[in-house]
Amino acid sequence: MEKRKIEIMDTTLRDGEQTSGVSFSAAEKLTIAQLLLEELNIDRIEIASARVSEGEFQAVKGITSWAEERGYIDRIEVLSFVDGGVSIDWMKKAGAKVQNLLTKGSMNHLTHQLKKTPEQHFSEIAQIIALAKENNIETNVYLEDWSNGMRNSPDYVFQFLDFLAAQPVKRILLPDTLGVLIPSLTFEFISKIRTKYPQIHFDFHAHNDYDLSIANVMEAIKAGVNGLHVTVNGMGERAGNAPLESTVAVINDYLPEVSINIKETSLYTVSKLVETFTGYRIPANKPIVGDNVFTQTAGIHADGDNKNNLYFNDLLPERFGRKRKYALGKTSGKANIEKNLQELGLKLNNEDLKLVTQRIIELGDKKETVTKEDLPYIISDVLDSHTYEEKIKIESYILVHSKGMRPSTTLCLKFGEEIIEENAQGDGQFDAFMNALSKIYKSKKLTLPKLIDYAVRIPPGSSSDALCETIITWVNNGKEFKTRGLDSDQTVAAIIATQKMLNVIA
Repeated sequence: MEKRKIEIMDTTLRDGEQTSGVSFSAAEKLTIAQLLLEELNIDRIEIASARVSEGEFQAVKGITSWAEERGYIDRIEVLSFVDGGVSIDWMKKAGAKVQNLLTKGSMNHLTHQLKKTPEQHFSEIAQIIALAKENNIETNVYLEDWSNGMRNSPDYVFQFLDFLAAQPVKRILLPDTLGVLIPSLTFEFISKIRTKYPQIHFDFHAHNDYDLSIANVMEAIKAGVNGLHVTVNGMGERAGNAPLESTVAVINDYLPEVSINIKETSLYTVSKLVETFTGYRIPANKPIVGDNVFTQTAGIHADGDNKNNLYFNDLLPERFGRKRKYALGKTSGKANIEKNLQELGLKLNNEDLKLVTQRIIELGDKKETVTKEDLPYIISDVLDSHTYEEKIKIESYILVHSKGMRPSTTLCLKFGEEIIEENAQGDGQFDAFMNALSKIYKSKKLTLPKLIDYAVRIPPGSSSDALCETIITWVNNGKEFKTRGLDSDQTVAAIIATQKMLNVIA
């Protein structure tokens, strides 16, 4: 049986830009438009509202000029208004060829906002549609607040649709403007309309106020809708719109009777670019595109994946240009760590693996961020720590660094059973620490090695909140050696490296 084609209209550049605090530059709009049409293969994109600003005009002009050259101009849409032709004139100058005419889809909006009768409103709409046709502009019509119209004034909605059915309109757009629908009502309302007007193309425009946009999208398709409106990352007014990425995934996996043209493998790339342009952060647990959604945290899950992929579902990360990850933290088991080691091409024996696992759990308890890139450093730190006996221990220390005052350190050091405390100042926190340590060693008539090099690094590909490794080179009796310390704080890492040095020379 031939599948029913569903058009996807992306409105990131219009409705998505209505996200509080978001405004795209003309160059950003053009880049996103190009990616939506050429990378994702979106059927249509709504790029702006007419008459908004000079900047919006220039952005639309840039997109339509590019689209005209590429043969995409009929896939570029602009929100327009019943304004006596002002929007039409704006669109002509901007080079746009498709208008999405905003009209009133509920008696409540018509009466209280426009203060007009249905007949007056319909007459003005007919004039705009006729004017658009004269100027070779195609018309789709939005029934703003349609969902409340179906709940509170259905007779008006059907009167309006009867009128539109006789007009040269390509599509009728049914928006849940205030996000009031639940799945059962979505199916009921669209089914009634579909039954009465089987030949008309209807789009459904979901909002996410009750976190039901995807459920409503599914019911709209089952009820026979022809097109859907979405935004990248679910951006939009208030709680946003139906997210493009989730819409695509649920259609492909659960609605086999319909087909869409979207390229899944490009969804993540476009999502991250939009996140960068907007500064509107994607929640880590957001389906499909969130940082954590393909990350297994519990060790039992990693173990199950090693045993016939027991914790996989149909949302395989490779579909969306992503990879599965195994988190490193306090719930990590050996299986999580082995998975990460495999990616790095590393292998440990069981004893060393236990030691590394314990160290990662300790770091997780301290809420430290541990990444795959940190693993070689952790391995080096753990295995290095077991090459000597710990005879000297830094019991505690206080590091003070205040504006206008030299940094100072109070250090408490344990020699066997003896505890010695000392205080010193220095040019920096670690210098103050070393000065306090020198005082203790002089009191014991002992000499410290000379520090000749001090290096700090974070794992390549890691982040600023990850672990850092401090490597200190010492000279003792003419012999050079290195010790390493690992922590999220570089001074603490240097102190750990120094404690290792004390035990090496003890």
